[in-house]
Amino acid sequence: MVGYPESLTDPSYYGQILVLTYPLIGNYGMPPTEMNTGLRQYYEAPSAQISALIVDDYSRAYSHWNARSGLAQWLYNQRVPAVSGIDTRALTKRLREKGTMLGKIIIDNRDVTFYDPNRDNLVAKVSVDKPLVYGGGTKRVALLDCGCKHNIIREIVQREVQIVRLPWNYPLEDESFDGLLISSGPGDPKLCAPTIHEVQKALNRGMPTFGICLGHQIMALAAGGDTEKMKYGHRSQNQPVKDTGNQRAFVTTQNHGFVVKQDTLPADWKFSFINLNDGSSEGLIHKSGRFFSTQFHPEAAPGPTDTTFLFDRFVEML
Repeated sequence: MVGYPESLTDPSYYGQILVLTYPLIGNYGMPPTEMNTGLRQYYEAPSAQISALIVDDYSRAYSHWNARSGLAQWLYNQRVPAVSGIDTRALTKRLREKGTMLGKIIIDNRDVTFYDPNRDNLVAKVSVDKPLVYGGGTKRVALLDCGCKHNIIREIVQREVQIVRLPWNYPLEDESFDGLLISSGPGDPKLCAPTIHEVQKALNRGMPTFGICLGHQIMALAAGGDTEKMKYGHRSQNQPVKDTGNQRAFVTTQNHGFVVKQDTLPADWKFSFINLNDGSSEGLIHKSGRFFSTQFHPEAAPGPTDTTFLFDRFVEML
């Protein structure tokens, strides 16, 4: 979400051709791929999530104390094609004016059919297929994995809370948890009907719940609100948001194409954060204080880290 190792392995980009506008892509190589406590230390998923990469200026010579390979070699090993020498700012301008488009890369005049990821339940493709346990502690949190970035797990585990990472449609009623975390992920939240149903049951039981990005949208739908697709979406690491309670501003990382509609919330809910660029909704909170969510990413790695205190708030709720 900030550097290219994070972006290329962010499950929210699953199946997409990623276009990077900034220069010097590849100049610091790729970090180690070793696992640390069940997660890759420097990545947001076990492998590349994108279908292809388009850059303008690719740096073949890389230099960084932590580099283990070049970006091109890593992409080759991941079987992800990439193209350089493209005016990505001109391409991005067209995408911003016309909206997100289907795309394909043709190599040696061998044509391929278009793939439309919007027709698939992408969450089912990026979620785990069985429960996984991370960390330890006296408190136990259920994580509904809708395409979870690894740093969400790291943030909770380092606060001495055990995470049980569950498939996106896992039934919660037979498990004993102190809280529920709904992760970020790709695609339309309305395609996650089983997840919405499980979150509704958790809210009815009063289980402390925290939703992030797609999880924020799922929580809104579970509460009775509605979502809609944005014309452009928010995809950058310096998006300013305002806390509606104390009027403080924070710098956040964002990556989403859907938003919670502001006039659809039930009376017991309110918007806790607002985007200062376009006024769109960025967070929810229930009047009980037991359920809250953010559209932005407080777990942004390597940053900005302005809103990591929200993980402290969630752990205190447990």
